[in-house]
This record gives sequence, C-alpha cells and structure tokens, in this order.
Amino acid sequence: MGLKSNLHNLKEKYKGTKMAPAFNAIHTFLYLPNETTHGGTHVKAADDLKRTMNTVIMALIPCLIFGIFNAGYQHYAAIDAAAGITREASLFGNFLTWDNFVIGAWTVLPLVIVSYGVGLLVEFIFAVIKGHEVEEGYLVTGMLVPLIVPVDIPLWMLAVAVVFGVVIGKEVFGGTGMNILNPALTIRAFLFFAYPTWMSGDKVWVHGAVERAGTPDAISGETLLGAYAQNSSLAGIDYMDMFYGFIPGSVGETSKLLIIVGALFLIFTKIGSWRIILSTIIGALSMGLIFNGVVDAGWIGETSKFYGLMSVPFWQHLIIGSILFGAVYMATDPVTASQTNKGKWIYGFLIGFLSIMIRVFNPAYPEGVFLAILLMNVFAPTIDHYVVQANVKRRMKRLKVKTA
Repeated sequence: MGLKSNLHNLKEKYKGTKMAPAFNAIHTFLYLPNETTHGGTHVKAADDLKRTMNTVIMALIPCLIFGIFNAGYQHYAAIDAAAGITREASLFGNFLTWDNFVIGAWTVLPLVIVSYGVGLLVEFIFAVIKGHEVEEGYLVTGMLVPLIVPVDIPLWMLAVAVVFGVVIGKEVFGGTGMNILNPALTIRAFLFFAYPTWMSGDKVWVHGAVERAGTPDAISGETLLGAYAQNSSLAGIDYMDMFYGFIPGSVGETSKLLIIVGALFLIFTKIGSWRIILSTIIGALSMGLIFNGVVDAGWIGETSKFYGLMSVPFWQHLIIGSILFGAVYMATDPVTASQTNKGKWIYGFLIGFLSIMIRVFNPAYPEGVFLAILLMNVFAPTIDHYVVQANVKRRMKRLKVKTA
C-alpha cells in the first residue's frame, strides 16, 4: 500500500478523535482531499488556500536563495575587509562562488527549519486541543519569518518569537483567516521589543561579525539605513549594489530585483494586490519628497540628528531598506489588508507614508515599514467601513434623485 492509502486509513481510524485534525493536516498537505461536495449549490474553482499559499512561497523562493548567497558573500566580504582586501560585487561572478552558498546555507537554513518546525508544532497542538482542521496559512508565515530577521539571530530567540506570534498573533483570534495582525510581523515586532540589540545592532546583519568585532579594521556589518541614520559615509557601495542586493540586511529583503520579480509573479497570478503595492510605493515616495523639500528649503541643518535620512534622495528609500519587501509580501496579506478597492489605495498609501516617517524620526530603529503595516492592519477594517458607508450614502443620494 502507498503512503496516500496509509494516511487515508489513519484518517478513517482516528475519525472523530482528538488526533483526527493532525492526520487530516498531513494528508491534505501532501495530497488533494478525498472528500467531494454533495448536494446543494456550490462554487467550483481551481484555486484554494493551499494553492494560494504555495504560489506565494514560489514567489519567495528566489529571495530565499539569494539571501543564502548574500549571507555567505557578506561573511567573506567582511573577512576580506579586515585583511584590507577590496571585494568587487558582481552579479554573476560572485553568484557562482559556491563558498558563499555553503556558509549561507549553514546559517540561513536553520532559521527556516526552526521557523517551520516550531510554528507547525504549535498549529498541530492547537488543532488537536480545539478540534479544528490545520490550515495552510502558516506555510507562508513560516517562509516569511526567516527572511525578515538578521542572519545571526540566535535560534532559541526565533523559536520563542514564533510561539508568541502564532499563539498571540493568530490562534487567539480563531486561526487562519480570523487574525487582525500579520503573524510574521507580530513575530518580528516581538523580537524587536524583547531583544532589541539583536534586531537593530550593527553586529547582527553579517554572519560572524560579533566574533570579528575585536579585529582591527574589521567592518561591523552596519546596514545602509543605520549608516544614513548616523550620518556615516557610504563609500564603496553604489546604487546597483543596493538594487541587486550586495548589502547587509535581513535575509530576504536585500535584492530589490528579485522582490520586483516576485511582485510581478504575484500580480500575474492575481494573488497579490497591485493597488496595495503601487499605493505603498507612491506613499513612500511622497513622504521622501516632503523630507527632501524640507532639507532643500534649509529648514533643517546638517547637524540635526534627522538630517542623514531626510537628505536621502526620495527614490533611494526604495532600495536601501525593507519597504519593497513589505509592500509586496506583507502589506498584500489578504487577511489583514483592506478588502475594498478604494480602501486598498488608502491602506497602501498610508503604509508607505508612515514607513518613511518612522524611518526618519526614529534613528534608533531606522526601518519603519513593518511597524507601519502592523498599525494599518489595525485600521484596515475602519478604512473599509468608511469606504462602504460612503458608497451607501452615494447610492442613497442617487436613489432619492430618481424617486424625486
């Protein structure tokens, strides 16, 4: 007998017991459900939750692969810098250096394993206790989490944060589809507030930077946003490095090229909302233009602690931080985002606008996109409410005019 038959037999054997959801989850994760709809009117469609989640994961895989490479590249670049060797970034030349992949896989894949292992364990426990089915929602969350954390974060911290995020961010609200906050961002927020030095320090973005901290002339692995916030020089890093991703940062957010490819794929498959993505970018550029105008008008001097990030060219905000990654993979979460078309424009614009505002006015943590998305997750139902009420009032006025 095959694995599918054995799983089906186990489902039937434990049907109606506490362990039934666990066996159902394993079966539906690997195979299509055996059940078919009987009687009544129902909608047939090719897409379901599992296919939707798998599509998002497919869009994230290129970012994961490049994140593995970049972890190794930054590691060896730091070693070379400590020895006084300048390492030129090359998209294809460096990409084919397998040493980068080896050290990158050694550091990044454990993050993925812990994220999925701990998160799915919590999901199974809640499914058994509450007697409901295990949803596929954590498939995407489990992939997002290792992509939005520093490469050298301790695994036990990640495990604790995942437990908190799954329980508090999702299960207390009723599970997948009922949560008001993005679970992956809830996990990152917990890490930031519980272990701030591991999420915003200058020794966590490059593998092994802590061990090399005492080495003369060794680089610290500071992110570009951190350097701008401290008015530091960015010599040796050009715009193409930022665009391709040859810079320190969270595992999956450095390569803007691959994020754009993922965005196009999600839009083409109609999984991601182009309205939210575009409006988030417009909001970020608008806030960046405002800050550039303030600097150009001479209202703030170079001695101000806000000058560094205020003076960044407005378009450059898109390639030096996580704003693009957040806009594509986080803000478009169909559960926590606005549902109306007009609401999506408002929701996305405010995310981009607030992201740059937080980035500039909080030099201690110069990345605001994740906090902005969590804030707008809370206000998304309110935005939809007023959009719907405005439509109702407009239609009522038209009805009164016709009946008059």
